[in-house]
Amino acid sequence: MGLFRRGPKRDGRDAPRDPEFAFLSVAEGSRFRGLVRECFAEQGLEVSVFADMVTDSDGRQFGLGNLAAVCHNDERGPRVWPDLVRQHVGMVLRAMDAPSALDTLPAEQIRAQLYPRVVGAQGLDTSNFQYARDVGPGLREILALDLPESVMMLTDEALQPLGDLAYLRDQALYNLRGLPVEAHETVRDDEGMRFEVVLGDSFYTASRILALESVVRQVTGEELPPDGALVAIPFRHQLAFHLIRDTGMIAALNGMAAFAATGFEDTPGAISPYVYWWHDGTLTQLSDREEDGEGLRILIGEEFHALLERLVADEQGRPDDGA
Repeated sequence: MGLFRRGPKRDGRDAPRDPEFAFLSVAEGSRFRGLVRECFAEQGLEVSVFADMVTDSDGRQFGLGNLAAVCHNDERGPRVWPDLVRQHVGMVLRAMDAPSALDTLPAEQIRAQLYPRVVGAQGLDTSNFQYARDVGPGLREILALDLPESVMMLTDEALQPLGDLAYLRDQALYNLRGLPVEAHETVRDDEGMRFEVVLGDSFYTASRILALESVVRQVTGEELPPDGALVAIPFRHQLAFHLIRDTGMIAALNGMAAFAATGFEDTPGAISPYVYWWHDGTLTQLSDREEDGEGLRILIGEEFHALLERLVADEQGRPDDGA
């Protein structure tokens, strides 16, 4: 899994772009949707294909955004798209046709497979997830049931018979803290910029921002410092952080802003293109797009500005080495 997610180069950017998925050309988008129709037909289901979804005769809708991004990001190129689409369609239909896991699994197993999941607020249907908790600007936390072939995001209706929400969330967080760190890499440059990235195939890798203290301990063997950390969760399989101890966090902030924006684009499970300041469990947004949408800018509020001034003053007040 690459750190900086860039789609494989196929058609040049000068080729006409697909109006729904700009990371595909018009020709690639047409081929992709044709494959989707074919693979549903192989399963005995005729679907109507729209720009961002397909529907069947029963009115069931199947979104295409994540699958399109999966195809785009596979480095093997379009030759593997038929297999990717076929696997995805088969998995979706098995999940749709099978009895609900909430009806078949014992309560203790449901609790053991329950996890909190951080998602981008923009794509969340709040009418079905009224219990969703605000995590930070543009971020929401919901509960999900982890199943062998899929992840079931639990709606208000699904949660109702499972018991007290606070208890369920505590159980989900306990399960989250018990996950292993699948992979860890350090991003750095020659000028001293550095931050850590946790990567994994788990759908809850980015959601471990909710248990940042335990992740930092697992990765670095250290505790979170009093001033907290810079964090970024561009998509579901990545969590980046930099522990704030000195002015080295300025370079890390700039590096992480570019990292988050790049990782967010064209990826399945995209969450946020921004960097946040984690401080005492609160997330403050530190980066944003320029008003014209072409670049990035850093957001410095009063509290973060005071932190910067204090770190600069601390370093200026230190004696030089050897003094």
